[in-house]
Amino acid sequence: MAAVIARLDEAFQNVAANKGAAGPDRMDIETVRAHWPELRAELSRQLGGGSYEPGMIRRVWIPKASGGQRGLGIPNVVDRVVQEAVRMELDPLYEPTFHASSHGFRRGRSCHTAIAQARQYVEDGYEYVVDMDLEKFFDRVPHQRLMAALSQRVHDRSVLVLLSRMLRARVVLPDGVVVSNEEGVPQGGPLSPLLSNIVLDELDRELDRRGLHFVRYADDCNIFVRSERAGHRVMASVVRFIEGRLRLKVNLAKSAVARPEERHFLGFSLRPALLAERVEVLPSKRTRERLREAIVAKTPRNWGATLKSCISALNVYLRGWMGFFGVCTESVRVLLERSDAHIRRRLRALLLKDWKRKRTVARKLIALGVKRKTAWRSVYAGRRSVWSMSIAGAVERGLRNAYFADRGLVSLAQLWEADPRRIVAPVQLVLALG
Repeated sequence: MAAVIARLDEAFQNVAANKGAAGPDRMDIETVRAHWPELRAELSRQLGGGSYEPGMIRRVWIPKASGGQRGLGIPNVVDRVVQEAVRMELDPLYEPTFHASSHGFRRGRSCHTAIAQARQYVEDGYEYVVDMDLEKFFDRVPHQRLMAALSQRVHDRSVLVLLSRMLRARVVLPDGVVVSNEEGVPQGGPLSPLLSNIVLDELDRELDRRGLHFVRYADDCNIFVRSERAGHRVMASVVRFIEGRLRLKVNLAKSAVARPEERHFLGFSLRPALLAERVEVLPSKRTRERLREAIVAKTPRNWGATLKSCISALNVYLRGWMGFFGVCTESVRVLLERSDAHIRRRLRALLLKDWKRKRTVARKLIALGVKRKTAWRSVYAGRRSVWSMSIAGAVERGLRNAYFADRGLVSLAQLWEADPRRIVAPVQLVLALG
């Protein structure tokens, strides 16, 4: 326990850097920072004497991309500091021994390295994927099995007692009801990612023992096989292992044996190239739908503010999106160019709506360089909605692509072109992992 206590100051700095909301005690990070010397002394005394008891965890619900809601647990800031100190102590014990096909919450690994390894398997001829979905994994981790696994390497009994207390910390639901926590590793604390990898490392070892080719990121696991028949055989046997040995639940409705291009893995899908032996990395169907929904949501017809502010907010999202999906291969260009065109059309419609009167629209277009006769004829050509008018020739000539670029609008296609990661074949990232 002395090693955990010695890490409290560094742990607080890590927690403060990650920011985050206050827990049930309503003490935010700045409040804890102002009183840290006294709080640290009290934490040290409690941890050293074995009297430390974690506070309750505030449960919040956030929407999932696939529908439904995901529960997050927000511990008190001081409890997050203790969790981080424990994580820092345990991480060196486990990180070097985790399987090479585990990519979630690990240094030097990410969604991108997971996709790179998956791409390599498909290129090697493993043309079917067993897509395993663990149902409410973080809420169903058996505490007894987890503590048994921890006790094999953690020999300080006081640390094991502390971990057990953390796992059993009570939860405050949004309606104020307090419930006990008999199973699960609530997402939201610094320790839960490491504990989830410790739980699922047994699955990794079993898949490796069977000689299967797999990629796992947290509770998302894809197993790559050469045929659909082999996929169904693997699916059945792995489900038996997960539910029988690990005492976890597989969501059979969301799990499937399919071609990689038909599945959504970490936001991507893998599609064999038509004229080459390479495999294309593309945003999945679900990701494409979410991109379009986000563009619509961020360019409402009733924006009511300046075009500049709309573009500024839109740019934040587009840069973040491309920061994640910039590793896609050449075929993504069509999607990006179409998305750019859709964005500009949405902005044109926004401006037309703001200009209101047809007379104003015509005068604005003339001021933008459209011939007078063309502008008036285009605007008054029958009863046209704002959306229909947004692709009229006169409107497109007046509100050219350069018009929006001059006002700061970024282009997804240009961001992708400038992204140095697309030059590096994703398989090279896997090889670099060693």
